[in-house]
Amino acid sequence: MYAPNASFEDPLTHAQGVKQIKSAFYSLAKVFGESKIVEYHIQESEISPGKKEILIDNKQHYKIMGRNIDMISLIKLYVENGKIVRHEDWWDKKPLRNRDTVSFPLVGRVMEMGRRGLMLATHAMMGFGKDPDSQ
Repeated sequence: MYAPNASFEDPLTHAQGVKQIKSAFYSLAKVFGESKIVEYHIQESEISPGKKEILIDNKQHYKIMGRNIDMISLIKLYVENGKIVRHEDWWDKKPLRNRDTVSFPLVGRVMEMGRRGLMLATHAMMGFGKDPDSQ
């Protein structure tokens, strides 16, 4: 469902390409005892021919070290020709902090680099996008 050069970004990571996106999602099972979307509402709009924006307003439930955590999130999917090209997860429905959304662009750039670094470490730990169930 993702285009080969698609990106995924949340406040912790920035994945580029399908293999890194797979690593980001495969890592959820390693970090959380439970991870699921418990409520959601979907809104889809056509931006131009062949391009859509899909907004998923949702409530997520996680369990970590026996503790329940519920969080609201806004998932933004940008779709071109039927494939997701960009996937953003806005925790607490707040825009991602980057060079375009903070007062001082250099600070935003450092935040972006930190998310990329964390994603590269996650990608390596998760076997570079290999399905953990097939290993």
